[in-house]
Amino acid sequence: MRGGDKVLGMVLAGGHGERLQPLTGIRSKPAVPFGGKYRIIDFALNNFVNSGIYAIYVLTQFKAQSLTEHIQRYWRFGAFLSDHFIVLAPAQMWRYEELGPVWYRGTADAVFQNQHLVEEFGGRDVAVFGGDHIFKMDVGHMLEHHRDNRADITIAGYTVPIGEASRFGVAQVDERWKLVAWQEKPTVPTPVPGRPDQALVSMGNYIFRREALNALLERDAANEASSHDFGKDVIPRALAEGYHVGIYDFRKNPVPGQEGENSYWRDVGTLDAYYDANMDLVNVSPEFDLFNPQWPLRTANSFSPPAKFVHESEARVGQAFNSLLAGGVIISGGTVRESVLSRRVRVNSYALVERSVLMDSVEVGRHCVVRRAIIDGNVVLPPHATVGVDRALDLSRGFTLSESGVTVVPKGYRFP
Repeated sequence: MRGGDKVLGMVLAGGHGERLQPLTGIRSKPAVPFGGKYRIIDFALNNFVNSGIYAIYVLTQFKAQSLTEHIQRYWRFGAFLSDHFIVLAPAQMWRYEELGPVWYRGTADAVFQNQHLVEEFGGRDVAVFGGDHIFKMDVGHMLEHHRDNRADITIAGYTVPIGEASRFGVAQVDERWKLVAWQEKPTVPTPVPGRPDQALVSMGNYIFRREALNALLERDAANEASSHDFGKDVIPRALAEGYHVGIYDFRKNPVPGQEGENSYWRDVGTLDAYYDANMDLVNVSPEFDLFNPQWPLRTANSFSPPAKFVHESEARVGQAFNSLLAGGVIISGGTVRESVLSRRVRVNSYALVERSVLMDSVEVGRHCVVRRAIIDGNVVLPPHATVGVDRALDLSRGFTLSESGVTVVPKGYRFP
């Protein structure tokens, strides 16, 4: 790790993900599959590991079973490296004597209830990152910025159109990008100086000087009026108490092997945002590149066989265009366009899949049509079935429709 002193990584992975229902009906948001073979949390973990941060706690809470299995099975270092670990930290009421029987009450409280882990590890700084965004980031570069500026807290910032900023914490900065005030999900966001159409928002990723983090968390926990959230409570308190709070411009983050500005960051907290981020991947030259050998994206090794295309006759051709296919996919005489297919998906003869996301072990029967849909795992479409074609029919089956009209089929759904 550049910068000398060791750094502890903490990934916040305990959120409900209510706006991603039904995908989060059986799993937490960070555990939702993405991009054919990954889980959403994989991107935060890869950012840490690729940046040389090998001591990581993953803070879990709601519906954490599949996330727990994913981390325990596929994210392990060797047993002989005591300072290399990725360890789950589920809500365990470590502060029971002072707080009573409460689970994590917010992002800040999740770290507060695991303060003993921070102290046992020691180190100069703590990197607290969300586990539910899609992006690449050299955290070491942000750490250098944090230490060079002798900051108590550094917030990763990202510029968005002013009309979208109300969903985030908004940093008010001066012409030199010095943080002067903070707005949490404001109705009227303050623009970046000289750029009236842009606002600077928090990505939910922070680096804290360890002593500052502990002091702020102690005072926040003692405040009964607090919602115990970093953006709503801890950052405003830090500014009010005179802590040195800096902003790091994410767009200046250099990712090895990537040309041009590092500008891709997506909060996939809604069905439409999740769908759009998957569709971004099938572009001819995607802004978010999965194929950069200098920034490997690790995930579960499922030992799947290669993808397979079969049949080549006049009306029965196995083919896919502008799509991502994971291992074990079989395109058996069907057609796939601009879609993301996860492991062991099968598309049978004369079927058509367009602009869709199909998760593990989905089978599309003969003559089926699937358009603008997300189909969760283990769903079998019988011959001639449709998804995303007839809105009324989809609703009658109990499927969810996003605001933009994407049809979502829950995991394990059984067609009548």
